[in-house]
Amino acid sequence: MGLRRIGTSVAAVTGLVAAAGVGYAVGSGSGRDGDPPVGPPLVLANADLTTPASCEDLLDSFVDRALERVGAYGWGGGPIVAFDAGSAGSEASAPTASGALRSSAKTSRSVSNESGTNVQEVGVDESDVVKVAGSLLLRLRDGVLVAYDVSGDRPTELSSTPIDDAEGNDWPGDPGGELVLVDGRAVVIGTSSDGLESTITTVDLADPTSPSVVATTTVSGRASAVRLHGDVVRVVVQKGLPELDFTYPGSKLGEITSRMRNRALVRGTTLADWLPTVDGDPVVDCADVAVPDDEELPLGTTTVLAFDPAAPADRTSIAVATDSDTSYFSTDRFYLAGAPASWGWDDCWDCRSGIGGTPDGTTPIFAFALDGTDATYVASGEVEGTIADRWSMDAVGGSLRVAVGPSSETGDHNSVITLREEGSKLLEDGRVDDLGVGEQIKSVRWFDDLAIVVTFRQTDPLYAIDLSDPADPRLLGELKIPGFSEYLHPLGEHRLLGMGQDATTDGMTLGAQAALFDVTDLTDPRQLDVVRYDKGTVAAAGADPRQLTWLPEQRVVLTVVSRGWTGTTGWVSVLSLDDGRMANRMVEVEHGTDVADVRLVPLASGKVALVTGEDVSFFDLVG
Repeated sequence: MGLRRIGTSVAAVTGLVAAAGVGYAVGSGSGRDGDPPVGPPLVLANADLTTPASCEDLLDSFVDRALERVGAYGWGGGPIVAFDAGSAGSEASAPTASGALRSSAKTSRSVSNESGTNVQEVGVDESDVVKVAGSLLLRLRDGVLVAYDVSGDRPTELSSTPIDDAEGNDWPGDPGGELVLVDGRAVVIGTSSDGLESTITTVDLADPTSPSVVATTTVSGRASAVRLHGDVVRVVVQKGLPELDFTYPGSKLGEITSRMRNRALVRGTTLADWLPTVDGDPVVDCADVAVPDDEELPLGTTTVLAFDPAAPADRTSIAVATDSDTSYFSTDRFYLAGAPASWGWDDCWDCRSGIGGTPDGTTPIFAFALDGTDATYVASGEVEGTIADRWSMDAVGGSLRVAVGPSSETGDHNSVITLREEGSKLLEDGRVDDLGVGEQIKSVRWFDDLAIVVTFRQTDPLYAIDLSDPADPRLLGELKIPGFSEYLHPLGEHRLLGMGQDATTDGMTLGAQAALFDVTDLTDPRQLDVVRYDKGTVAAAGADPRQLTWLPEQRVVLTVVSRGWTGTTGWVSVLSLDDGRMANRMVEVEHGTDVADVRLVPLASGKVALVTGEDVSFFDLVG
């Protein structure tokens, strides 16, 4: 859930960009007719990104980089089983409190988005399996969009609409399709079972008893993020290395011959193999594809499609020629963090010896300004270290704040770094180093002028970092306790809830826990109360914050707790806050893989809708 509003206006940003003569507002069309047109070149602000002079040059840039990555066994060097840990490496932590200062920094009151989803940023809605608008509740279940009227004594089903590629698979962690709701229209995004295609379906719900599908577009690539800014839907589509019919060495084919044949296949690729396409045609113009100068970044394309559901065919697009799922949206910015491919379970599995991590130990960040459906490249920079995920980034008042983990270019510690836009560069403004030496970040929560960081190895240090002066971030205080919090949620200005794991003093995890913190004095944060759940349980909000709901008027937290990988049981933990203490009531609600779909949605009537695998009902807050 977002904690504050961004102060910089899009109009001011784009005006400055135009006056400086840098950046290019993307809106030149989808390029669906034949080859993608070159159009006016994307004017890039510095040498971190370049654009090709022609579509031929763009294809050559893909092929040249791909030839360095193909061998006798296809992509990669040889017959090695490699596990790619993803686009970011480790996680960040924080320092020790010496001479800590009191600060006006504070947490802010936070509630669920009006669509019912617990989001990262106020003003930026996120896709989910459930959405609500007034008395209308929508849920996506097994590829079917079901509409309910929640104005009566019990939810009443109004209609059900099958949606292509939205059914998902029957294993834990597979999200299936998700949706956003915009002015009476639902936009459903689903990905095929092989992950190679994504289908964007727009459904008109002017009459929710008789919805109509008004547009369906299937794009090659995997939708990795969906955000809603006002009435503009943005879909991030990733397309990695093409699937080619590689040959492999064997009794009749040697490695040299196999490598030559595989290289010939790469040379024969077209832009349709590298860019997301609709009906075989790229959806992004060659002129709107920016190529990073860092050749170590994963090869592929990350594209942002934007459209208004009132006119879903009128979409704009912009792309960066790298495959990354580490993206973060503020109210007026899109940040993409690149990270070279890893070949182990962790991007930095032995940072102390300089082994693992990124080849050069740095992570590039590309910034785009958002205005309507347009996006404008405005700046780029890099940080030493690794960026774990979108929760590691935050932007406010023109300052980008990043929590980074160790790499070959850092010590065995984590950092919080602030960056500012200066011309076309993202430049380091300030930093706090030596955070959580030998530990990993488990959770980060950003506020206007404050960062709360939790690390873990054997105990759970919780750090409060003052960001009121981006050029001089300072550690205010810390608290070391057993266990760790995987997700932090503000409960007003002076309370913070941490959902995570209880642990012994030597770091052995025991089961889920909920910890209540007092952050009235940030130089001396205190743990007020802990609710420990049964052995082997997991706090679902640690993996998916959408499974936690805070009801500020009732001072009640509703969060999902589960146990077991097979034969899973899911409960709703009802945490009632009173005078620094938490009373807990457990309500068993679901079993099996459906536990991941449980949502608790606040309604305008004051009721809470409980959405489980097969049912929608009203949740009893009293018990």
